[in-house]
Amino acid sequence: MATIEEQIKELEEQISNTKYNKATEAHIGKLKAKIARLQEEDEKRKSSKGPTKGFYVKKAGNATVALVGFPSVGKSTLLNQLTGAKSEIGAYHFTTLDVVPGVMEYNHAKIQILDMPGLIKDASRGKGRGREVIAAARAADVILLVVDVYNPDISVLFKELWDAGIRLNQSRPDVAITGGSQGGLLIKPTLKLTKISVDTIKDMAAAYGLVNATIVVREDIDVEQMLDVLAGNRVYIKAVMAINKVDLAKPGELERAYARNPEYLKFPVSAATGQGMNELKQGIYDTIDMIRIYLKPQGQEADMDIPMIVKRGNSVGDVCELIHRDFKNNFRYAMVWGDSAKFPGQTVGMDHVLKDKDILSIIVRR
Repeated sequence: MATIEEQIKELEEQISNTKYNKATEAHIGKLKAKIARLQEEDEKRKSSKGPTKGFYVKKAGNATVALVGFPSVGKSTLLNQLTGAKSEIGAYHFTTLDVVPGVMEYNHAKIQILDMPGLIKDASRGKGRGREVIAAARAADVILLVVDVYNPDISVLFKELWDAGIRLNQSRPDVAITGGSQGGLLIKPTLKLTKISVDTIKDMAAAYGLVNATIVVREDIDVEQMLDVLAGNRVYIKAVMAINKVDLAKPGELERAYARNPEYLKFPVSAATGQGMNELKQGIYDTIDMIRIYLKPQGQEADMDIPMIVKRGNSVGDVCELIHRDFKNNFRYAMVWGDSAKFPGQTVGMDHVLKDKDILSIIVRR
């Protein structure tokens, strides 16, 4: 009997030998779904043999940014510029053999920056400790793609991250799968589908191993997005790009680097000289999308000098957890002044979503 790896290789060859068009869409979708199911089985088999050695980095600060790039593009120097951390620097491959954390302080926020070993081709298959690097990247809030101005092509980086289930600057597809005990597969689109047919969705779900389920599709997805939904292990992470060594760029090189990757917000920097660091810090801060909350202790004035930094979309309950779990356990109500309040001093519950520069007073049981 063929091994899982052999089965996957055979299916991949079938896909490469099939010309993609509307007529073959369903067939290719089914093949990809079968591959995804086999890959999931392979991962379960490997994990059952015991955990692999990975990088453990304790989370710190308000958010985490992972530096991802090829070896020797200047990630370690960039970390030192952003945080003052000391990461070994050398003009040869694999200088960084472990994940080196540092903390960047900016606009009252403390942002953890991770310098990681460089990614290379086939990293997603484990080459060059690629699996460990990618596992650390999957846990980040933002991925900072670091390239040098001479080689701005990130197609290899993108493919390795994609193959590892990391989706950059994408949203999770609005598709819900509810399992059942009978009834077969029922596909319910809530809008007209133009990129994929109902039959293709049904065939892919069956090929993945679903027997009885209702699939509600609320977005005009394509085959790859449906595959992501079925796999269920994708992560969706914001990404920006730092184009390093611009101090050494020849005329026209920076412009070519910009044109190469139009879909990413780019920051020209020189980690060696510090050029462009303030703009990059602001870009990272904006991408994480954090807001400032000013805390007002009960019966006292609000501290307007040092705000609490939280991610946009956080609720009063989220803030309680960040302060101390006792605030959530003993919560009575909260009062809010600012843009999220209907009127100054509005009484709200833990599910109230806060906005930038809100003043918050949390009332707890004594």
